[in-house]
Amino acid sequence: MQQLVLTALVLRIGIALSTCTFFQPDEYYQSLEVAHYLVFGYGQLTWEWLASKPIRSIVYPALNVPIYWALKVLHLDHTSALIWGPKFMHGTIAACTDIWLAHLTREVVGERYVNAALFFSFTSFFHGLSLSRSISNSAETSFTTVALSYFPWDVNSSRWSQDLNKTLLFAALACAIRPTNAVIWVFMFAWLLWTIRGRPSVILATILTASLTGTFVIFAIIVLDSVFYGELALTALNFLRTNASSVSLFYGRSPWHYYLTQAIPILATTALPWVVRGAYLATGPTAPAPLKIILGVIAWTTLVYSLAGHKEWRFIHPLLPLMHILASKAFVDASGTKSAPSTRRILRCRLFIALSVPAIAYVALLHGRAQVDVIHYLRGLSPNVSTSVGFLMPCHSTPWQAFLHRQDLIDEGRLWALGCEPPLHGQDVAVYKDQTDIFYESPLDYLQTRFPLRVNPAFPPSSHPRSRPGVNMQEQHPWRHEWPQNLVFFGALLQQPGVQDLLLALGYGEVWRAEHGWEGDDRRKGGVRVWRYRDAPES
Repeated sequence: MQQLVLTALVLRIGIALSTCTFFQPDEYYQSLEVAHYLVFGYGQLTWEWLASKPIRSIVYPALNVPIYWALKVLHLDHTSALIWGPKFMHGTIAACTDIWLAHLTREVVGERYVNAALFFSFTSFFHGLSLSRSISNSAETSFTTVALSYFPWDVNSSRWSQDLNKTLLFAALACAIRPTNAVIWVFMFAWLLWTIRGRPSVILATILTASLTGTFVIFAIIVLDSVFYGELALTALNFLRTNASSVSLFYGRSPWHYYLTQAIPILATTALPWVVRGAYLATGPTAPAPLKIILGVIAWTTLVYSLAGHKEWRFIHPLLPLMHILASKAFVDASGTKSAPSTRRILRCRLFIALSVPAIAYVALLHGRAQVDVIHYLRGLSPNVSTSVGFLMPCHSTPWQAFLHRQDLIDEGRLWALGCEPPLHGQDVAVYKDQTDIFYESPLDYLQTRFPLRVNPAFPPSSHPRSRPGVNMQEQHPWRHEWPQNLVFFGALLQQPGVQDLLLALGYGEVWRAEHGWEGDDRRKGGVRVWRYRDAPES
């Protein structure tokens, strides 16, 4: 056990500390940026936090608050510890997935399958990509795995009531982080109640315990959120209402089979054949009852999530450890116990490593790295050459003040990026366009009509560089900019007709660039560039 704990901690914390790439905006804007704002008093809050009915709870970002607070008190917030501290914590949380997966596998299929499940978990591409990041789905995955490991799979066990209390605690924490996690527990507790249907007193005690735990957690969330927002805040209810509305479709609509044909294959990657085989074995008459339940909760959760229009891979990340249990069942059973099958098992393991490790290294070290590196570059600039910075990129393409940590750039008129506020006020999603959409329709037209004809060398702050998140503006497109001292954009912008010529004529020139890896979005190609205003424009 000690060896497992040490291995998991070294692996997950190591991945967390070495990851220097960009994956999802939520890694920053729904986590680190909010905690930074809470502790240091500045940072960018998105519409989810500023809407009249906010949909985000402070619970998950608050996990980062003690680290930021300690760094502030110790005057270490201007060191690299500002970035490494949260990474260390999230790596530790990620390790819980591996540690408690061993316990869960032991409970579901037995000791024989533990090492295989851990192997699938350690070599998982999606775990390597996402589990150690500061994304709520990643912490949700860890706490769900812990909760399921204590779940009373054997209701005849003498300790099942004590285990139930642990399950309820971690399940409540997972639901506090992501309210949609309740979908998993609807299935699990429905099965539990059905299993003990002949014991009325036990059913009553179970319902009472679950109700008390749920009530306490809901009350605690309401109190914490209300203190943060300064008024009564029912974030979980607002979250469910918003995601059930057309607003969620603003972020994309996927077909009903998305999770089956895209998300599960991407999550499972090299383990997919074994997951499929394990699912088949779980339907057999000799399969352990808990394994059938594992398959059932995967199917149930996938079905419910498929009913929503907006879908993402990471939404079903909590199911991945369960898929690894299915894969371990198929993998071990197929390997047998004789020497020849054992040799085949070794070859399979080597193949998994050969396929997974390079892919994990690529997404952790290269893909989207420039979007993070540019913030490190800007953080190190002296104030006299970084009076103001404007980002002409798709919204939330880089980290913000949680990495930049520049108090001299608190004014959003001096540090701004294009916005992408959703249609919160009844607009038609089908025709609605945000600031990013308007900009990329014709970048040259945007630059010529919303910026002055010449650069003011004093670099005054922009009056209205982006939409106010969560605020219903009277003017449809009110954006007005001043030319900043530094412009940050993807290289693809220079390929737009007239843009490069305009910037050169105004007196801007390139001072920094970086490009790592492949990029599929045409708007994000060409690496990241920083252009700075120079006193003598090119003729």
